[in-house]
Amino acid sequence: MDMLKMSEDVGGKRAMNRIRNRNAILVAARECFRENGYDNSTIRDMVRRTGLAAGTFYNYFSSKQDIFAALLTDFLSHLNEDMSRYRRSASSTRDFIYHAYLALYSATARDPAIYELAHQNQRALRDLFGSDILGLAMLSLEEDVRDAIARGLLPDLDPEYLCAAFFGVAYDISTVVARRTHQEPELAQQEAEKAARFSTELFLGGLPAMAELSSQG
Repeated sequence: MDMLKMSEDVGGKRAMNRIRNRNAILVAARECFRENGYDNSTIRDMVRRTGLAAGTFYNYFSSKQDIFAALLTDFLSHLNEDMSRYRRSASSTRDFIYHAYLALYSATARDPAIYELAHQNQRALRDLFGSDILGLAMLSLEEDVRDAIARGLLPDLDPEYLCAAFFGVAYDISTVVARRTHQEPELAQQEAEKAARFSTELFLGGLPAMAELSSQG
């Protein structure tokens, strides 16, 4: 029994050590990408920041492209979970639109380096995932739009056009959110909420609604 317990303890420690090492590499890679960009970041730069042995990186990732994919997969996985949860719990049209935008802008504001990196490296992104950043971020949107139409939260319009309109508003505003929160990280959530209100009013009411929003300060 003692030997069995010792073996379990060793296995548990090894698993925890692997998790710590992998996370350390991800953190270092994110910092390198943010400071130097994707093309100018090297695996050597990343490993140097972790304090790990040079060969340790390859126990977890096979290349720079592999670690970029891991960072982006984590970003998109959490984003899609948040977006779907918010949209499906919406009880009004405004809630549905606002929370979809807020989930995207909040994720961007929390991790602007990853959004900017993905936005700036569309070719690498398409090679890895077959789509651009918003195409990946909105994988579940059309399904949720159809559900919202069935629930009466959205008018019975072409769901593909509705999604395209949503993408059109979100695409460039997300880059503005990323740039602003990169410059002033302490205002990240405030900027995300501001962008979500702006996008919601624009999407729902067009310019007349935007004028009213502006008059409210």
